[in-house]
Amino acid sequence: MDESMNNRYPAPEGDVLSARAALLKLQAGNLTYLESLTNSGDISPEIRQRTCREGQRPYAVVVTCSDSRVIPESIFAAGIGDLFVIRVAGNVIDDHQLGSIEYAAEHLHCRLIVVLGHDHCGAVDAAIHHDPAGYIKFITDEIRRAIGGETDDFRACCLNVRHSVSVIESSLGIRREEEQGLRVMGAVYHLEDGRVEFLPSP
Repeated sequence: MDESMNNRYPAPEGDVLSARAALLKLQAGNLTYLESLTNSGDISPEIRQRTCREGQRPYAVVVTCSDSRVIPESIFAAGIGDLFVIRVAGNVIDDHQLGSIEYAAEHLHCRLIVVLGHDHCGAVDAAIHHDPAGYIKFITDEIRRAIGGETDDFRACCLNVRHSVSVIESSLGIRREEEQGLRVMGAVYHLEDGRVEFLPSP
């Protein structure tokens, strides 16, 4: 890993959440979401105007699937300017996602990066049971590299998330330890009950 990674992304003066504080905020937001009927994040005209004037200061990066049932801002009870969300089918990682993550770390000073997969994922199912053609194949081939011969939907989902975490860590030289600055974590969203399960480090 690149020892200079965290020197490249020094925190500015002011209120920047640590990776641990950002994780606790995500976990609390998910608990709020489980009891909510509508999004409780701040989407007011005031926050729109303030973030337009002063810029964005998201406290976490969330890389997640494009599935319309997975809405990070709702899942974590977040509002405008809270999360830097990167969406791609199957939450796979390539240079475009890595560039976006690097931007969030370097310029927006996010300290926590979460790869959020979900159960009953169509991209994972396609990788297990089908052989798609066209551009979809780029996604399913990457998922197959992640899951190997796994055929259980949930286990495959977790393997796919862990693979994306590993790609981010190795490509950007990010350390897991919060004391070193940036932290990458995997998580799985359960569609039926709305719960986010953060995966332990392997």
